[in-house]
Amino acid sequence: MTERDPKADLHQYLQAAREALLWKLDGLGEYDIRRPMTPTGTNLLGLVKHVASVELGYFGATFGRPSAEPLPWYDDGADPYGDMWATADESREHIVEFYRRAWAHSDATIAALELEARGHVPHWPTERSEVTLHQVLVHMIAETHRHAGHADILRELLDGAVGMRPDNDNMAPGDAAAWASHRSRVEQAAHLAAGH
Repeated sequence: MTERDPKADLHQYLQAAREALLWKLDGLGEYDIRRPMTPTGTNLLGLVKHVASVELGYFGATFGRPSAEPLPWYDDGADPYGDMWATADESREHIVEFYRRAWAHSDATIAALELEARGHVPHWPTERSEVTLHQVLVHMIAETHRHAGHADILRELLDGAVGMRPDNDNMAPGDAAAWASHRSRVEQAAHLAAGH
C-alpha cells in the first residue's frame, strides 16, 4: 500500500461534500432552491450560503487569514438568520460564486499551513478555542456533509432526486414501484409499532 497524505485525504473529503451540496441546486428553478422546506425555513440556497460563510470563518480569521468577502449578515444588528437564506436580490449565480470563492480562500489556507498549524476560534468555549488546521478540516468536513445531508432530504422532497453525485446515487437498486413498496412497508411497521 502506498503512503497517503493525510491532509490531501481530508481535503478530498471536504471537496466531495462541497460538490454534493452544490449539485443539489442543479435542475431546479429559483423558487424551489429558495423555498423554505421546514418550519425553521431550511432551504437549498440558504444552506450553500451558510456553509460558504462558515467556511470563510474557519479557514480565514481562525488562522489569521481573513477573507475580503463581505459578510453583512454577521454585522451587529443584522438579521440573525441572514446567512441561512438568500434575498430576492441575491442570485443563484452570486451565491454559488461566493461559495467557490470561499473554497479558493480555504484551499489557499489548507495548502499554506501544516495540519499542526494553530488557530483560534473566538466563538468557541475558551477550553476548546485553540485549534489546529487538522481539527478545523475535520470540523468543516462534518459541517459540510451534515448540511449536504439536509440538502439531500430537501431535494428528495422537492422532486424525488436523491444521491451524492450525478454518477452515483448511493442508493439501493430499485425503481419507483420498488421504492413505493418499501415506503409502504416502513409506514406499516410504524403503525404496528405505535399500536395503530
